[in-house]
Order: sequence, then C-alpha cells, then structure tokens
Amino acid sequence: MKDSVTPQVLATDLDGTLIPLDGNAQNADDLPRIREQLTLAQMELIFVTGRHLSSILAVMDRAQVPRPGWIIGDVGTSIYRRMAFDCEAGESSPMPSAAPVTTSTDEYQLVDKYAEHLQSILGDFGVAQLAQQLRPIDGLRPQEAEKQSQFKLSYYVHHDVMVDVADRVAGHLADASAPYTMVVSRDPFTGDGLIDLLPKRVTKAYAMNWWASEISIDRRAILYAGDSGNDAAVFAAGYRSIIVANADTAVLAAAQAAHARAGWTDRIFAAPAPATSGVLSGLRHYTSRVG
Repeated sequence: MKDSVTPQVLATDLDGTLIPLDGNAQNADDLPRIREQLTLAQMELIFVTGRHLSSILAVMDRAQVPRPGWIIGDVGTSIYRRMAFDCEAGESSPMPSAAPVTTSTDEYQLVDKYAEHLQSILGDFGVAQLAQQLRPIDGLRPQEAEKQSQFKLSYYVHHDVMVDVADRVAGHLADASAPYTMVVSRDPFTGDGLIDLLPKRVTKAYAMNWWASEISIDRRAILYAGDSGNDAAVFAAGYRSIIVANADTAVLAAAQAAHARAGWTDRIFAAPAPATSGVLSGLRHYTSRVG
C-alpha cells in the first residue's frame, strides 16, 4: 500500500551519506541528480550531521553540495536557519556548476530558542564539569576544541576498547545523575570510535522532532538518509529512512529490529548503492510510491 503522505523534506547526514565517497565517480555524477529530484518533487533539504557549523560550511564549498534551508549540527545540539530562504525547492540557491561558491557563517543563523531549550535540560551541569569528572577514565581522547560546544562533549576512542570505555562512561553518567545522553558511533575515515555526550535524551532524532514541531510539519512527510551509529535514533524514531549501502550492517539490523517491534512497515529503504547514489535511489523510491 502506498503512503498517502507526500514527502516534503529530505533530511540527510553528510559524511558517508550525501557527500560523494572519495574516488566514487557514480557518487559524483549522482550529486546534481539529487538536486534535480528534490526540485522535481518540490522538497526542501536539511542537513543533520555531527559536524559543527564551520566544518559544515567548508565541506559544502568543497564538495559543492546543495545548500540546505536548515542545518541540524553537532549531533543534534545546534539548529541553524539559512537567511532569506526563498529560492527554488530543494535548496536555498542553485547548485554551482563550475566555479566554487564560498558560504559565509553569516548565511546561517543559530536558532536561539532551541539553545535555550537545551540549557534548560542541563541546568548548572555544564560540559566543563562533565569533562573534569570523566578525566580518570582511560581511553577517552578529547576531540579538537572546534568539535566541542556549549552542549556537546566529544571524544575519540580506539576501536579495540570502545565497548569497555563506553560502558564505563555510561556507568559514570548513571552514578553522577548527570543530565547527559551518550551517543556512540564510528569515524568513517579512521575506523575509530566516537563518543558524544549530549544533553539528556538529545539525539539527532530529538532535534528533528523539535524542528518538525516548531515549523509545524508532519513527521511522516520527512525522509531521512544516514549511515552510522549517530543516525540510529532517527531510524528508530520511525521516519521513512534511507540507509545507504556503506552503512554498518549492525546499523541496518538495529533499525529493522526497531521498526519490527513498533509494527512499522515500508519505512526503511536499504539502498543498493553507497553514499550519494544510495540517497538518490532512496529519494526516487519514496517519491515514486506516493499516490
């Protein structure tokens, strides 16, 4: 049975998902086709990524991806709106065909209302206090300063000790009654583990739910594309999902299990192709099935 809710938004992760994989010519060819498909379907584009704003803007310029109307960054702990979002469906400005276009940080404005909401969750228990308390845990390597934020504390962990370290962090959060959620994922470039500590219950899914409610859009009208552990909460939340072929098999299995438990059917598209090409095939799958 075809879904009667017309897709209105493509929300997508960046690394390993929308951004073409290095050396993958098909991915590169399919990137402009995504823009064409979004325009054809009259859909809006938003990014949902673990990257911070300056890193997002840099990769947008380097990879020449379409410009989104909204950005959910820092693993769901920041939301930005593009100013003067009044261009054609699918992006805020036409995708450059040749000459690079430099994106200014002034182009995207932080949504203060969301930041205030996150602060209300943490109260006086800030990330600096949490970092101090976690210092005795061996195996945690703080990520670079630019990858930390007011609401996110991030670490690298060697993959061999990932499970043990994550267990110890979880135990500390419970013992200290710290108002934080731990999100575990894998760096697609190095294979190392990543631990992000976010305000309690906050994930990419939490931020998307807040955003959808704030702009009054039906969550059933949102498609979500991703590949990694920090996308798992969105997959489990019941959004119509595109899981690209380069995703870890455990990510796909967990999403399928969550949907089976909830009784959801036809909300997961396991793309036959990796990254960009997988996003395109998923986009076509869902937009062709409405009617």
